[in-house]
Amino acid sequence: MSKEKDLAHGILSTVGGIQNVELITHCMTRVRITLRDESLASIEDLKRVPGVIGVIEESTLQIIVGPGLVEKVSRVLADISGVELGEAVPLQAAHAFPNPDSRTNGLSDKEKAEQLAAQNKEKYKEKNNTPVKNFLKSISNIFIPLAPAFVAAGLLAGITSVIGNFITAGHLSGEGWAQFNLILNVIKNGIFSYMAIFVGINSARVFGASPSLGGVIGGATLLTGMKPELPIHNLFTGEPLIAGQGGIIGVVLAVWILSLIEKRLHKIMPNSIDLIVTSFLSVLATGLLTIFLIMPLAGFVADNLLVAVNWILSVGGAFAGFFLGGIWLVMVMLGLHHIMTPIHIELIAQTGMTILLPILAMAGAGQVGAGLALWIRCRKNKQLTGIIKGALPVGVLGIGEPLIYGVTLPLGKPFVTACLGGAFGGAVIGYFGNVGAMSIGASGIEMLLLIADGKWWVYLLGLITAYFFGFICTYLFGTPKDARQAKEA
Repeated sequence: MSKEKDLAHGILSTVGGIQNVELITHCMTRVRITLRDESLASIEDLKRVPGVIGVIEESTLQIIVGPGLVEKVSRVLADISGVELGEAVPLQAAHAFPNPDSRTNGLSDKEKAEQLAAQNKEKYKEKNNTPVKNFLKSISNIFIPLAPAFVAAGLLAGITSVIGNFITAGHLSGEGWAQFNLILNVIKNGIFSYMAIFVGINSARVFGASPSLGGVIGGATLLTGMKPELPIHNLFTGEPLIAGQGGIIGVVLAVWILSLIEKRLHKIMPNSIDLIVTSFLSVLATGLLTIFLIMPLAGFVADNLLVAVNWILSVGGAFAGFFLGGIWLVMVMLGLHHIMTPIHIELIAQTGMTILLPILAMAGAGQVGAGLALWIRCRKNKQLTGIIKGALPVGVLGIGEPLIYGVTLPLGKPFVTACLGGAFGGAVIGYFGNVGAMSIGASGIEMLLLIADGKWWVYLLGLITAYFFGFICTYLFGTPKDARQAKEA
């Protein structure tokens, strides 16, 4: 079998088999599995499966396998389950109960299996049904599916920026280059210009509304067709409403309200007219609320969010950068980093760049410095250095989870010293101030292409600083004695 098939079957063997899997999704480095009965899973055995870098137990079981491989493994799991990624896996009664037609106590084994699955699902929901977990899970499920688009659009933004600078400086001339750069911009703008629609569709899926209606509500915030001579006025300020005002924060809130209205109407509407009337009334009511209430209020929140971020970095400077760069790895470890995605997008929509992302990216650079130090200090430990060799290249490109879960976090001390490296890098960015990325989706050395206003050199200085301090702190203080002992791969 191929590597991804071996890994997929290894995962299934430790989580209770495919019959215990209810939902399969993935992000850039993690296979995310929702289990029917978590008691059937052996987390310790799962961690020992070759290819598994780490395991996080939250509202979903998150199995870190690294970039590239994660999509292949998830696809194998989906093929085994017989559904598409993100679709609910039907109960595999034939695997769990060999005689589905036999009956005991008035119930067939299939019916007992379905009953058990429902009970386990309720227990699982009750255990994880906290406001914070539900909120973070919703944000994650809305934005994780957009990650490939963010990456592609981000790299395109960087390329168009470089080409544009070369054209302005006279290093590239001719109509062909200008036309080519324009075409790349058109492709890039496909995600950012219509972000509200994408977010509306995904929000509807998460909140249980019709995805197409969620897209309609997201599109309504773009105010398509509004005439300049006949603007829609903000009820609170009297100023003309601006297309996209409130950003994706407003879209998520609006679609959540849409889901409440649509679900309620489905319950009371006769089947003969449900499709037509429910869709119409849901869109009409939510659309009016969105334009006249949610957009102005969400716009107020978004505007003040920008003011708050600028104030923190202008007043805090290097200290604020040190704190943000140092704490970010902890947020990634806890799976809280997705909460920043809508904030980054909102900052880009308002100012053309996010000044938070370059600082937070320093955390990954601290990991790289720590990994290099461990490679040198623990060169006799072939098992550890083998993991580092595979994790460092993607770490340089800004994907730090293989280093976190495969190297620094299991060893303890290197995780702390890596955080210190990121903190010093963040302090450099915070000291110079107003260093922003034009897009999200890229990190590490790749983000050099995305830095606005020619300040790539500040970002590069921050990277070098984070590499250096991550290396020095780990080399001097963060290498456990037992990690330096000889171990075979």
